[in-house]
Amino acid sequence: MDLANYTDLHSKMDELIAMAKRCFDGGLQTNAGGNLSVRLDARDAIVIKPSGVGFNECTRKNLQVVHLDGAILSSAEGLKPSKDLDFHRDLYRIRDDINAIVHCHSPWATGYASAGIEIPCLTVQTIEKIGRMPLIPLSAEGGPQTEVDISPFFKDPTIRAAVLANHGTIGAGPTLMAAQYLAEIIEETAHIAYVRDTLMAAHGKTAADLPQYGTAADARAANA
Repeated sequence: MDLANYTDLHSKMDELIAMAKRCFDGGLQTNAGGNLSVRLDARDAIVIKPSGVGFNECTRKNLQVVHLDGAILSSAEGLKPSKDLDFHRDLYRIRDDINAIVHCHSPWATGYASAGIEIPCLTVQTIEKIGRMPLIPLSAEGGPQTEVDISPFFKDPTIRAAVLANHGTIGAGPTLMAAQYLAEIIEETAHIAYVRDTLMAAHGKTAADLPQYGTAADARAANA
């Protein structure tokens, strides 16, 4: 397949590089773990970070172009596809509204995931922007989650984010920036939840109120 047909290829690569560096600078992903991808306008292929390349080292030369059928259309010599390529491909196939995915191993959220605790949507922002971020268990074999484990949750069109037990987080959105915002909100919420729970334990509290609505307009409409 001729890459020249993908007229947005370089702009999407540059956008992915910028988001990867933002993840790295924000401490959401260090080393060479995690991955992120973006769908090309032709909608039959994606740009994705390959395995073994750090978020801060992404360049046009090392990003891979992959058809949704799994064929590698462009790859630098010696680079392997992301270990999570199959779940990226599957989410794009089952959800037309998903055009970008940011998957990272951000420490606060992954701490909750490793404890087997679903991160609560305890701020008005998480209620508005996410609604719920389900905790997806390890695979039946006890290993990292694959499309078999992840895709059933995302078949629900209201799910935009998820946390993978002992693994990391997923933010999926219509643009890379939208997916990036979700990854950041997940991590921020996990940090807030830890601080909240620590303070509650220190003060002998066992319960706290949670918002029902994400915006004042939603609250007024529901109670009109």
